[in-house]
Amino acid sequence: MAELIKVDNVDPQPAFARCRQIVSRGGVVVYPTDTFYGLGVDPGNAAAVQRLFEIKGRALDQPILILLPDVLEVKRWAEEVSPEAEELMRKFWPGPLTLVFKAKKHVFPLLTAGKGTIGLRVPGNALTRQLLAFLGTGLTGTSANRTGGESARNVREASEALGSLVDLILDGGCAAGGKPSTVADVSGGRTRILREGAIVL
Repeated sequence: MAELIKVDNVDPQPAFARCRQIVSRGGVVVYPTDTFYGLGVDPGNAAAVQRLFEIKGRALDQPILILLPDVLEVKRWAEEVSPEAEELMRKFWPGPLTLVFKAKKHVFPLLTAGKGTIGLRVPGNALTRQLLAFLGTGLTGTSANRTGGESARNVREASEALGSLVDLILDGGCAAGGKPSTVADVSGGRTRILREGAIVL
């Protein structure tokens, strides 16, 4: 079974440091986000991304989004950021809005499902942003469940679904749940809603 660590809100760094050890060596972690628990790997590690797909049982034509610690990280992954996208980021980030950008050439095709676009989000959960900043990298942000299963709101649900398949589960308490993030494509000339969710555009 996966290692389980309770995050101390007063001093989260020991838990974050263990997470960084695992992620840096290509491991898979479960961690809390502003909606549900997420399934995280280093998006710059091709082998880890491949393992994530296998664990989740995800079809290769389904892309994986990346959660970022702040808006400054967007240009690391996105080829271009339109004025419309900048306005959406200013208005709704941090928060449950995933924006789909044209991906930079270094982004693995598995993450983009071969479409050449990448979903990015700065989560509304301060603990998640602290973790991402400590790691110094984004993390994949797909929900911590097998494809078709219920999204996990707590570590019990995440453990039941994936405990034997992942390396570490960070217990950050109960996630907010509710609707998933809204997904909007800003890679073209206009904003297109791909999934209705927690934010109404």
